[in-house]
Amino acid sequence: MDAAFWKGRRVLLTGHTGFKGAWLTLWLEKLGAEVTGYALPPSGEPNMFALVHAGRDQRASQDVRDLATLRQVVERAQPEVIFHLAAQALVRKSYDEPVETYATNVMGTVHLLEAARRSKSLRSVVVVTSDKCYENREWPWGYRESDPMGGFDPYSNSKGCAELVAAAWRNSYFNPARHAEHGVGLATARAGNVIGGGDWSADRLVPDLLRAFAGGYAAPIRNRNAVRPWQHVLEPLYGYMMLAERLATDGPRWAEGWNFGPADTDAKPVSWIADALSREWGAGARWADDGGDHPHEAAWLKLDCSKARQQLGWHPRWNLTRALRAIVEWQQAHQRGEDMRQVSLRQIEAYERDEHDD
Repeated sequence: MDAAFWKGRRVLLTGHTGFKGAWLTLWLEKLGAEVTGYALPPSGEPNMFALVHAGRDQRASQDVRDLATLRQVVERAQPEVIFHLAAQALVRKSYDEPVETYATNVMGTVHLLEAARRSKSLRSVVVVTSDKCYENREWPWGYRESDPMGGFDPYSNSKGCAELVAAAWRNSYFNPARHAEHGVGLATARAGNVIGGGDWSADRLVPDLLRAFAGGYAAPIRNRNAVRPWQHVLEPLYGYMMLAERLATDGPRWAEGWNFGPADTDAKPVSWIADALSREWGAGARWADDGGDHPHEAAWLKLDCSKARQQLGWHPRWNLTRALRAIVEWQQAHQRGEDMRQVSLRQIEAYERDEHDD
């Protein structure tokens, strides 16, 4: 990644008040970018955004389902780069609220791209979807970017739909063959199961475990044998930024879908994560099987990231053990009342120092 590229760069980031969005906003601002956020207010208390962007006003409700307002913000911000992270991001919630899930994840993407195609300043767009966008066949090898879209549940399916929306806008309005006319590179990014400090989302493994450890009770864990591609939040964010740079400087070559997942050895069962995080936390941390009925979730999911490694030059910097250690360090610093903006910046700086280590 070229740090100089981001200095003074105008960036629009949807979903900047979410877990990943707050980390990405902090990193971009550290690099000197001028970030305009577009999102709903942060949900829950505490939340990552409030802790690391305490002086930033976020009372406005900016919804990607509101095309008129989104157009106004894009016109006013004149972005050169857009990261689209705004989403309904929880599988279990999608079962309870499927209409909201599709409205946000599918039509929200339509609205973002429709607003983007009218921008004269724009050079690159990265639409973030999910590893769950693929038609999951429960096979033991990783999904490649050329595999078909699908999705069993409303969340996963909505992310597959968002991929198809992005492909349609790329073909119709940002076609790489006509890049000299429009000047915009549009790509999609599919990350693994992202974990990190500052995530208090409900019904997610690592936040559920940390809440239980801090509260002194055994964390109830479902689907203990399910395998997921776990990775620290900084890993895919680094990939998104690398991709945005390439799109801005050489759009046609990079305007397609990209996987950003962990090494194969870091695709682990839920029970492995629970055991490892318990050891890192210490002080009697424990978990137990939740034997209740639960909605369907894929039992096996891995990403093949050969393309990003070979063509983009991206690869994971932190293995899963290092990622879990960083999460515990972050969470325990928060318990001690430390300045979480500074703690988060130190973790970004540690990741940057490691970026050239194989």
